[in-house]
Amino acid sequence: MPFYQPNPQLTTLAEQALAATWAQFPDLKPEQIALTWIVYDRPIPVNTGGAITADELWKYPVRGFNHRGGDRIYPASIAKLFYLLAIHEWLEQGMATPSAELDRAIRDMIIDSSNDATSLVVDTLTGTTSGPELSSGPFTTWQAQRNLINRYYQSLGWAELESININQKTWSDGPYGRERAFVGEMRENRNMLTTDAVARLMHSIVGGAAVSGDRSNQMMQLLHRDLNLAQVTPNSGEENQLNGFLGAGLPPESQIWSKAGWTSQVHHDVAYIELVDRQPYLLIVFTEGTATSQNRQILPFISDRIVTAMSQV
Repeated sequence: MPFYQPNPQLTTLAEQALAATWAQFPDLKPEQIALTWIVYDRPIPVNTGGAITADELWKYPVRGFNHRGGDRIYPASIAKLFYLLAIHEWLEQGMATPSAELDRAIRDMIIDSSNDATSLVVDTLTGTTSGPELSSGPFTTWQAQRNLINRYYQSLGWAELESININQKTWSDGPYGRERAFVGEMRENRNMLTTDAVARLMHSIVGGAAVSGDRSNQMMQLLHRDLNLAQVTPNSGEENQLNGFLGAGLPPESQIWSKAGWTSQVHHDVAYIELVDRQPYLLIVFTEGTATSQNRQILPFISDRIVTAMSQV
């Protein structure tokens, strides 16, 4: 069972939104989209500035819906959310050394979705570096080190994380050398996430339960997006993680904290959204497929449909 409670009203509203999406974009098949939607009813337990403890957050019931929420999908840059939380855990526990350069990499990894910055963060988390192929013994040790991130997330005991893999760097052109060997001949060891797994991670950050209240707040600051960037040039190709994503479907007075991910094969977004005079919510949408991943109208359309649905919640 997911950490949220399935709800008949949300199911009806979400299924209507999905039906409208498939009608609007017939090339998008039901098996090419995964979605998790979490609604926070009052008293709202998230983005409280530390008003409740982590233990209280996990006891607080939340309503939700998912379509293929447990299906494993290549996450692209959504993986960076998991590296963000992990590096804060490492820093909190003294397993990583703070530095201005690491701070710069963490910032650029989230704000700009830089793959080069992410490479430094993953190296810091695991004590590994990219490079030429390794002989058998050193490569076995290297792989064990790279899997530190997986072992950390498995140690949390969250059912939603049981099937994920989060041990690969993100690339612009692709992996080479030992990284290519590690991902596997058929890329069978590539990163894989589910929208439910991402929802639980994002819930912990937004709820102030990720590592500590102070570190959750630091993560939230990096994830906050300026919707003015989406309103000025809503149809441009500018990669600001708003145009073509969930933020582009929001009223301009809304607030959004988000992380997008995209390649030639996938188009994803993860967002915590606060509307005026409505409950806040989490929305995680993954889409797959060469044709649909290039369509920058799908995620804004879904976001707009969910905004409409929130008026009926």
